[in-house]
Amino acid sequence: MNKLQAMEVFVQVVDAGGFTRAADNMKLPKATVSNLIQGLETALAVKLLHRTTRQISVTADGAAYYERCLRILSDVREAEESLSRTKLSPSGRLRVDAPTGLARQMLIPALPDFFERYPDITLELGCSDRPVDLIEENVDCAVRGGELGDSALIARRIGVLGFVTCAAPDYIARYGTPLHPRELERHRCINYFSSKTGKVYDWDFSRDGERIQLPLPGLIALNDSDAYVTAGLAGLGVVQMTDFALTDYLRDGQLVQLLADWTSDPVPIHVVYPQNRHLSAKVRVFVEWVSDLFAKHPGMRGAPPTTSTG
Repeated sequence: MNKLQAMEVFVQVVDAGGFTRAADNMKLPKATVSNLIQGLETALAVKLLHRTTRQISVTADGAAYYERCLRILSDVREAEESLSRTKLSPSGRLRVDAPTGLARQMLIPALPDFFERYPDITLELGCSDRPVDLIEENVDCAVRGGELGDSALIARRIGVLGFVTCAAPDYIARYGTPLHPRELERHRCINYFSSKTGKVYDWDFSRDGERIQLPLPGLIALNDSDAYVTAGLAGLGVVQMTDFALTDYLRDGQLVQLLADWTSDPVPIHVVYPQNRHLSAKVRVFVEWVSDLFAKHPGMRGAPPTTSTG
Protein backbone atom coordinates (compact mmCIF):
# COMPACT_ATOMS: atom_id res chain seq x y z
CA MET A 1 0.00 0.00 0.00
CA ASN A 2 1.18 3.50 -0.89
CA LYS A 3 0.80 5.10 2.55
CA LEU A 4 0.96 8.66 1.25
CA GLN A 5 -1.71 7.98 -1.36
CA ALA A 6 -3.86 6.30 1.30
CA MET A 7 -3.55 9.40 3.50
CA GLU A 8 -4.61 11.62 0.60
CA VAL A 9 -7.58 9.38 -0.09
CA PHE A 10 -8.57 9.34 3.59
CA VAL A 11 -8.50 13.16 3.75
CA GLN A 12 -10.57 13.37 0.56
CA VAL A 13 -13.16 10.92 1.94
CA VAL A 14 -13.52 12.93 5.16
CA ASP A 15 -13.70 16.25 3.31
CA ALA A 16 -16.19 14.93 0.74
CA GLY A 17 -18.30 13.10 3.30
CA GLY A 18 -18.34 9.84 1.39
CA PHE A 19 -16.50 7.36 -0.80
CA THR A 20 -18.35 8.07 -4.04
CA ARG A 21 -17.75 11.81 -4.06
CA ALA A 22 -14.12 11.36 -3.01
CA ALA A 23 -13.59 8.84 -5.80
CA ASP A 24 -15.10 11.26 -8.31
CA ASN A 25 -12.96 14.13 -7.03
CA MET A 26 -9.77 12.07 -7.30
CA LYS A 27 -10.83 10.34 -10.54
CA LEU A 28 -10.33 6.93 -8.99
CA PRO A 29 -12.59 3.85 -8.95
CA LYS A 30 -14.73 3.72 -5.82
CA ALA A 31 -13.37 0.21 -5.10
CA THR A 32 -9.80 1.59 -5.08
CA VAL A 33 -10.78 4.27 -2.57
CA SER A 34 -12.52 1.71 -0.35
CA ASN A 35 -9.59 -0.71 -0.51
CA LEU A 36 -7.08 2.01 0.39
CA ILE A 37 -9.09 3.04 3.45
CA GLN A 38 -9.46 -0.60 4.54
CA GLY A 39 -5.73 -1.15 4.06
CA LEU A 40 -4.99 1.97 6.11
CA GLU A 41 -7.23 0.81 8.96
CA THR A 42 -5.59 -2.62 8.88
CA ALA A 43 -2.08 -1.16 8.95
CA LEU A 44 -2.99 1.19 11.82
CA ALA A 45 -5.09 -1.41 13.66
CA VAL A 46 -7.79 1.22 14.33
CA LYS A 47 -11.18 2.05 12.88
CA LEU A 48 -11.03 5.45 11.16
CA LEU A 49 -14.59 5.69 9.83
CA HIS A 50 -18.07 4.60 10.86
CA ARG A 51 -19.88 3.39 7.72
CA THR A 52 -23.62 3.05 7.13
CA THR A 53 -25.54 2.56 3.92
CA ARG A 54 -26.27 6.31 3.77
CA GLN A 55 -23.29 8.10 5.23
CA ILE A 56 -19.91 7.92 6.90
CA SER A 57 -18.67 9.59 10.05
CA VAL A 58 -15.22 9.93 11.54
CA THR A 59 -14.25 8.04 14.70
CA ALA A 60 -12.30 9.76 17.48
CA ASP A 61 -9.13 8.03 16.27
CA GLY A 62 -10.02 9.00 12.71
CA ALA A 63 -10.42 12.67 13.62
CA ALA A 64 -7.00 12.74 15.29
CA TYR A 65 -5.42 10.93 12.33
CA TYR A 66 -7.12 13.30 9.89
CA GLU A 67 -5.42 16.32 11.54
CA ARG A 68 -2.03 14.57 11.39
CA CYS A 69 -2.58 13.67 7.73
CA LEU A 70 -3.33 17.31 6.91
CA ARG A 71 -0.02 18.36 8.44
CA ILE A 72 2.00 15.62 6.75
CA LEU A 73 0.49 16.24 3.33
CA SER A 74 0.97 19.98 3.76
CA ASP A 75 4.63 19.45 4.68
CA VAL A 76 5.14 17.24 1.60
CA ARG A 77 3.57 19.85 -0.67
CA GLU A 78 5.64 22.62 0.89
CA ALA A 79 8.86 20.62 0.49
CA GLU A 80 8.09 20.01 -3.18
CA GLU A 81 7.13 23.64 -3.66
CA SER A 82 10.28 24.99 -2.02
CA LEU A 83 12.52 22.80 -4.20
CA SER A 84 10.74 23.47 -7.46
CA ARG A 85 12.51 26.10 -9.56
CA THR A 86 9.78 26.16 -12.17
CA LYS A 87 6.95 27.08 -9.81
CA LEU A 88 5.83 30.53 -10.87
CA SER A 89 3.08 31.07 -8.31
CA PRO A 90 2.61 29.62 -4.78
CA SER A 91 -0.53 27.56 -4.41
CA GLY A 92 -2.58 25.63 -1.90
CA ARG A 93 -4.41 26.19 1.36
CA LEU A 94 -3.05 28.90 3.66
CA ARG A 95 -4.46 29.13 7.19
CA VAL A 96 -3.93 32.53 8.83
CA ASP A 97 -5.20 33.87 12.15
CA ALA A 98 -5.58 37.56 13.05
CA PRO A 99 -7.26 39.71 15.71
CA THR A 100 -10.81 40.67 14.79
CA GLY A 101 -10.24 44.41 14.48
CA LEU A 102 -7.07 44.15 12.41
CA ALA A 103 -8.68 41.59 10.13
CA ARG A 104 -11.82 43.66 9.57
CA GLN A 105 -10.18 47.03 9.10
CA MET A 106 -6.81 46.24 7.52
CA LEU A 107 -6.41 42.71 6.20
CA ILE A 108 -9.76 41.94 4.57
CA PRO A 109 -10.09 45.23 2.63
CA ALA A 110 -6.61 44.64 1.16
CA LEU A 111 -7.16 40.99 0.17
CA PRO A 112 -8.18 41.72 -3.45
CA ASP A 113 -4.58 42.85 -3.99
CA PHE A 114 -3.25 39.66 -2.39
CA PHE A 115 -5.40 37.39 -4.56
CA GLU A 116 -4.52 39.36 -7.68
CA ARG A 117 -0.86 38.62 -6.96
CA TYR A 118 -1.35 35.03 -5.79
CA PRO A 119 -4.52 33.62 -7.40
CA ASP A 120 -3.62 29.99 -6.69
CA ILE A 121 -3.62 30.39 -2.89
CA THR A 122 -6.79 29.48 -1.00
CA LEU A 123 -6.94 31.50 2.23
CA GLU A 124 -8.61 30.43 5.46
CA LEU A 125 -8.64 33.49 7.75
CA GLY A 126 -9.50 32.96 11.39
CA CYS A 127 -10.69 36.19 13.02
CA SER A 128 -10.55 36.14 16.80
CA ASP A 129 -8.91 37.93 19.71
CA ARG A 130 -8.19 34.48 21.18
CA PRO A 131 -4.50 33.54 20.88
CA VAL A 132 -4.41 30.30 18.90
CA ASP A 133 -1.83 27.53 19.21
CA LEU A 134 -0.36 27.52 15.71
CA ILE A 135 1.11 24.02 15.98
CA GLU A 136 -1.87 22.36 17.65
CA GLU A 137 -4.46 24.04 15.41
CA ASN A 138 -2.48 23.65 12.16
CA VAL A 139 -2.27 27.40 11.52
CA ASP A 140 0.41 28.50 9.06
CA CYS A 141 0.94 32.00 10.42
CA ALA A 142 -0.75 34.63 12.56
CA VAL A 143 -0.80 38.36 13.10
CA ARG A 144 -0.45 39.12 16.82
CA GLY A 145 -0.38 42.19 18.99
CA GLY A 146 1.65 42.56 22.17
CA GLU A 147 4.79 40.97 23.47
CA LEU A 148 5.54 37.42 22.40
CA GLY A 149 6.38 34.53 24.66
CA ASP A 150 6.45 31.45 22.42
CA SER A 151 10.08 30.69 21.53
CA ALA A 152 8.96 28.00 19.05
CA LEU A 153 7.77 30.69 16.63
CA ILE A 154 9.57 32.90 14.15
CA ALA A 155 8.39 36.49 14.67
CA ARG A 156 8.64 39.44 12.31
CA ARG A 157 7.75 42.84 13.73
CA ILE A 158 5.63 44.71 11.22
CA GLY A 159 4.35 47.76 13.07
CA VAL A 160 3.33 49.46 16.30
CA LEU A 161 -0.17 50.41 17.43
CA GLY A 162 -0.91 53.49 19.52
CA PHE A 163 -3.91 53.86 21.83
CA VAL A 164 -6.44 56.60 22.48
CA THR A 165 -8.87 57.11 25.39
CA CYS A 166 -12.36 58.29 24.49
CA ALA A 167 -16.08 58.10 25.21
CA ALA A 168 -19.40 58.74 23.47
CA PRO A 169 -20.84 62.28 23.64
CA ASP A 170 -23.89 60.98 25.57
CA TYR A 171 -21.63 59.49 28.22
CA ILE A 172 -19.65 62.73 28.58
CA ALA A 173 -22.86 64.78 28.85
CA ARG A 174 -24.04 62.53 31.66
CA TYR A 175 -20.83 61.93 33.61
CA GLY A 176 -18.52 64.78 32.64
CA THR A 177 -15.00 64.98 31.19
CA PRO A 178 -12.10 63.57 33.23
CA LEU A 179 -9.08 65.89 33.31
CA HIS A 180 -6.63 63.44 34.90
CA PRO A 181 -6.31 59.63 34.62
CA ARG A 182 -7.06 59.16 38.31
CA GLU A 183 -10.42 60.86 37.84
CA LEU A 184 -11.39 57.78 35.81
CA GLU A 185 -11.66 55.92 39.12
CA ARG A 186 -14.93 57.82 39.61
CA HIS A 187 -16.13 57.00 36.10
CA ARG A 188 -17.51 53.94 34.35
CA CYS A 189 -14.82 52.35 32.22
CA ILE A 190 -15.21 49.51 29.73
CA ASN A 191 -12.58 46.91 30.56
CA TYR A 192 -10.90 44.35 28.34
CA PHE A 193 -9.96 40.87 29.54
CA SER A 194 -7.65 38.22 28.13
CA SER A 195 -9.32 35.37 26.24
CA LYS A 196 -6.47 33.13 27.36
CA THR A 197 -6.17 33.91 31.08
CA GLY A 198 -9.36 35.80 31.90
CA LYS A 199 -7.26 38.60 33.41
CA VAL A 200 -8.69 42.11 33.15
CA TYR A 201 -6.04 44.46 31.76
CA ASP A 202 -4.95 47.55 33.67
CA TRP A 203 -5.10 50.99 32.05
CA ASP A 204 -1.88 52.95 31.58
CA PHE A 205 -1.07 56.62 30.95
CA SER A 206 2.20 58.53 30.49
CA ARG A 207 3.05 62.25 30.39
CA ASP A 208 6.32 64.14 30.87
CA GLY A 209 8.08 61.16 32.45
CA GLU A 210 5.15 60.30 34.76
CA ARG A 211 3.52 56.91 34.24
CA ILE A 212 0.28 55.74 35.84
CA GLN A 213 -0.98 52.15 35.67
CA LEU A 214 -4.19 51.24 37.45
CA PRO A 215 -7.26 48.99 37.36
CA LEU A 216 -10.44 50.92 36.72
CA PRO A 217 -14.04 50.22 37.71
CA GLY A 218 -16.51 49.15 35.05
CA LEU A 219 -19.90 47.55 34.63
CA ILE A 220 -18.74 45.43 31.72
CA ALA A 221 -15.56 43.73 30.49
CA LEU A 222 -15.18 42.27 26.99
CA ASN A 223 -12.66 40.11 25.14
CA ASP A 224 -13.43 41.04 21.53
CA SER A 225 -12.22 44.30 19.99
CA ASP A 226 -15.30 44.88 17.82
CA ALA A 227 -17.62 44.29 20.77
CA TYR A 228 -15.43 46.58 22.86
CA VAL A 229 -15.75 49.47 20.41
CA THR A 230 -19.50 48.86 20.09
CA ALA A 231 -19.87 49.16 23.87
CA GLY A 232 -18.09 52.50 23.76
CA LEU A 233 -20.33 53.76 20.97
CA ALA A 234 -23.36 52.71 23.02
CA GLY A 235 -22.26 55.05 25.82
CA LEU A 236 -21.56 52.31 28.35
CA GLY A 237 -18.36 54.00 29.48
CA VAL A 238 -14.85 55.18 28.70
CA VAL A 239 -12.78 53.04 26.32
CA GLN A 240 -9.07 52.80 25.58
CA MET A 241 -8.48 51.28 22.16
CA THR A 242 -6.06 51.39 19.24
CA ASP A 243 -6.28 54.73 17.48
CA PHE A 244 -6.58 53.14 14.03
CA ALA A 245 -9.75 51.33 15.19
CA LEU A 246 -11.35 54.57 16.40
CA THR A 247 -10.27 57.04 13.71
CA ASP A 248 -13.58 57.05 11.81
CA TYR A 249 -15.66 57.35 14.98
CA LEU A 250 -13.54 60.23 16.31
CA ARG A 251 -13.73 62.04 12.96
CA ASP A 252 -17.53 61.62 12.77
CA GLY A 253 -18.04 62.72 16.36
CA GLN A 254 -19.46 59.39 17.54
CA LEU A 255 -16.61 59.29 20.06
CA VAL A 256 -14.70 62.12 21.73
CA GLN A 257 -11.04 61.86 22.74
CA LEU A 258 -10.26 62.26 26.44
CA LEU A 259 -6.97 62.99 28.20
CA ALA A 260 -5.35 63.95 24.89
CA ASP A 261 -2.15 65.14 26.61
CA TRP A 262 -1.57 61.64 28.03
CA THR A 263 -0.32 58.68 26.00
CA SER A 264 -0.66 54.93 26.57
CA ASP A 265 1.94 52.23 26.02
CA PRO A 266 2.13 51.31 22.31
CA VAL A 267 1.73 47.67 21.31
CA PRO A 268 4.04 45.98 18.77
CA ILE A 269 2.45 43.96 15.98
CA HIS A 270 4.15 40.79 14.71
CA VAL A 271 3.47 38.19 12.07
CA VAL A 272 4.50 34.82 13.51
CA TYR A 273 4.85 31.33 12.08
CA PRO A 274 6.27 27.96 13.18
CA GLN A 275 9.92 27.35 12.42
CA ASN A 276 9.08 24.43 10.12
CA ARG A 277 7.02 26.73 7.87
CA HIS A 278 9.92 28.95 6.81
CA LEU A 279 10.44 27.06 3.52
CA SER A 280 6.81 27.36 2.46
CA ALA A 281 6.43 29.69 -0.52
CA LYS A 282 2.85 30.59 0.33
CA VAL A 283 3.77 31.51 3.91
CA ARG A 284 6.75 33.49 2.69
CA VAL A 285 4.74 35.57 0.20
CA PHE A 286 1.98 36.23 2.76
CA VAL A 287 4.52 37.41 5.36
CA GLU A 288 6.10 39.75 2.82
CA TRP A 289 2.72 41.02 1.66
CA VAL A 290 1.31 41.70 5.14
CA SER A 291 4.59 43.31 6.24
CA ASP A 292 4.40 45.71 3.31
CA LEU A 293 0.70 46.36 3.96
CA PHE A 294 1.25 47.31 7.59
CA ALA A 295 4.36 49.37 6.82
CA LYS A 296 2.35 51.58 4.44
CA HIS A 297 -0.84 51.80 6.51
CA PRO A 298 -1.45 55.25 8.07
CA GLY A 299 -2.79 53.62 11.25
CA MET A 300 0.57 52.02 11.98
CA ARG A 301 3.42 53.75 13.77
CA GLY A 302 5.99 51.82 11.83
CA ALA A 303 9.27 50.61 13.11
CA PRO A 304 11.46 48.85 10.52
CA PRO A 305 10.39 45.18 10.27
CA THR A 306 12.62 42.78 12.20
CA THR A 307 12.66 38.99 12.33
CA SER A 308 13.50 36.89 15.37
CA THR A 309 12.58 33.76 17.27
CA GLY A 310 10.39 34.23 20.29
